[in-house]
Amino acid sequence: MSQPSASPDLPATAPQPLPSNRLSWYLDRLIVAIGRASAWLWLLVLLVVLSNVFSRFVMARGSIGLEELSWHLFGAAMMLSLGYAVVRDDHVRVDVLREKLSLRTQARIELLGIALLALPVVSLMIHTLVPYAYTAFIYQEHSQAPSGLPYRFIFKSVLPLGLILVAIALVSRASRCSTLLFQFPRAIQTPADDRNGGHPNP
Repeated sequence: MSQPSASPDLPATAPQPLPSNRLSWYLDRLIVAIGRASAWLWLLVLLVVLSNVFSRFVMARGSIGLEELSWHLFGAAMMLSLGYAVVRDDHVRVDVLREKLSLRTQARIELLGIALLALPVVSLMIHTLVPYAYTAFIYQEHSQAPSGLPYRFIFKSVLPLGLILVAIALVSRASRCSTLLFQFPRAIQTPADDRNGGHPNP
């Protein structure tokens, strides 16, 4: 069943949703599930930081390992949530310009931006970061600090993984723009409670 879109050729005075299709619906649910699971990392970051503060200022025994772990968990939480921000359309935009355009014009600009700029740049970063993480694994890279953390490849592997999730989110977003502009892939009607029940699209 086609998902209705509200006046795509009229100025977008209020945020309007792009139509969903079967591909975007499944991809979005995957990204949202990973994004929500990674949100628990922020709790771990808090616990590690509090433990480090207690150790340093109460017991007068600072821990380089705890300090590095807080950095790594913070970075992992950030990287794994980037794709979620793209899917939810919560990333930074130049809204002062975009909000004056019609939904169809917004979709044209976004589709071109994803295809010609965002996806090529993200792909290049993934291509660079995969060997970066693999080299850390081969050499069993560890912290230069004597009591620092080993297995740096684990965190370094999160960098390309996070960007792969961003690429998947961008493909989903581009397919939704294509659905609005070209009716391909075919639009579907998503459940009314999708936003609260797992589907992320605004």
